[in-house]
Parts: sequence; structure tokens; C-alpha cells
Amino acid sequence: MRKNPIPLLMCGVVVSCGLPSLLVQAQQLVSNAQVAAMVEALRQAAPQTGIENDGLYSQWQIKPETLKAWSKYCLKRELTPTQFENSPVTARFVVSCITRRELNNQFRTTSNNETKAVHGVACWWMTGNYTGCDRGFSAAYVQKVLGFYQQQRSIPAASPPASPTGSPP
Repeated sequence: MRKNPIPLLMCGVVVSCGLPSLLVQAQQLVSNAQVAAMVEALRQAAPQTGIENDGLYSQWQIKPETLKAWSKYCLKRELTPTQFENSPVTARFVVSCITRRELNNQFRTTSNNETKAVHGVACWWMTGNYTGCDRGFSAAYVQKVLGFYQQQRSIPAASPPASPTGSPP
């Protein structure tokens, strides 16, 4: 007895059409407003060293090796510190891209607890670890970010940042 291949074929079509949209939804746990609020909170909380040429770049005070890796991840090409520093639109785009990635990660890890996710991302931003920012300078920084984030979330949502080239990277 020969089986009819049509039902199997239809299952394949349904899975191949429906699965990508489910994966996109699973990857995008956070809203554009949450990303924008986090990006702005990180900018506002960025340590100001008061030293010209302190080795940190953009309004977010990012190390050169970090911005190279992030730009490669988000733009598929490395930026020099000068390129990053001289293009606020590109810097915001890259920071938004990385922030979205990390917030999504933390929302999954914390079962969608927004406060814990923001805390984890702020700690990671400062130390490279999602935990361990419960005392000292790092704790004060995380609390500062959380406060700025909450302020930003209380403001009506703005548009997401545009791609630096006008189209998705």
C-alpha cells in the first residue's frame, strides 16, 4: 500500500512558513520602547571621567575593543573608535542593537521580569557579568541605570533608531 505524500508535504509547508515567525517572536521579547529606554538610561548613567582622551568613546563611554566587536556584530563590519565617536547615529544604532540582544537574553533568563532584566543588563554593561552588582560602585551604577530607565519608560514611546545607512544592516 502506497501512502499519499500530500499530507506530509503540507505539514512541511506549514512548519516552514510558521516556524520562522515563531522564532522571530521568541527572539524579540522586548519592545522598541524598552530598548530605547535602556539605551538612554545607559547614556545618562555613563561615567564621566572628566579626562580628555580617556580611551572611552561616544556618549556611552565604550572601550575601543568593545565597540569593534559590537559594530562587527551589529553592522557586519568593525568600526574604528574615531568612526564610532564621529557618528552619533551609528553609535546609537550599535548600542541599540547590543542592548536589544542583551535585554532579550535577560528577559528570557528572568522569566520576563523587567526590573531584573534591566538590572542584569546594567550590571553586564559595567562589569561583563549579569550578576554581582549588589554593592559598591557597580551597585550604585546599576541603581542609577534602573532609575533612568524607569524615568524613560514613563515617557511616551519614541520611534526606534534608524539604521546608520537608512536600511537594516
